[in-house]
Amino acid sequence: MHKVAIYPGTFDPMTNGHSDLVLRASRLFEKVIVAIAHDTGKHPVCNIEQRVELANIILNDIDNVEVKAFKGLLMDFCAIEKAHVVIRGLRAVSDFEYEFQLASMNRRLAPEIETLFLTPAEQHAFISSTLVREIARLGGDVSEFVHPEVQRIMQEKRCI
Repeated sequence: MHKVAIYPGTFDPMTNGHSDLVLRASRLFEKVIVAIAHDTGKHPVCNIEQRVELANIILNDIDNVEVKAFKGLLMDFCAIEKAHVVIRGLRAVSDFEYEFQLASMNRRLAPEIETLFLTPAEQHAFISSTLVREIARLGGDVSEFVHPEVQRIMQEKRCI
């Protein structure tokens, strides 16, 4: 059976924790789509084109991964892409309640689509896009947390 998984998020910016989860998912599924959301209720610092471009640069070595922007409901996007699984990352117990609620709602909207929780490697478990943006905004070094291209763009202040 051809299994397609979608890993959705804002990815503003994509961190080493995100790319670690994509790599892990790529070993489990024939195809992984990194779905970068337009409509999140958040106010992304980088525009959608920058986020897609950066994700493509970061993930270009993983053959079975595609990066796509999407609008609207994730479950509708899953149907369009014929995805059977949604990948969600859990860094800490504090993430679980929100992620559980989201997975339950998605199951209600599309019971045929499963949610799979993955945890990043321990060295990435504390990294969040929010913290990376804050460190960069205050002039800190984010090289340990993001791909060099993300760091370069953040240093140029093109999207922070």
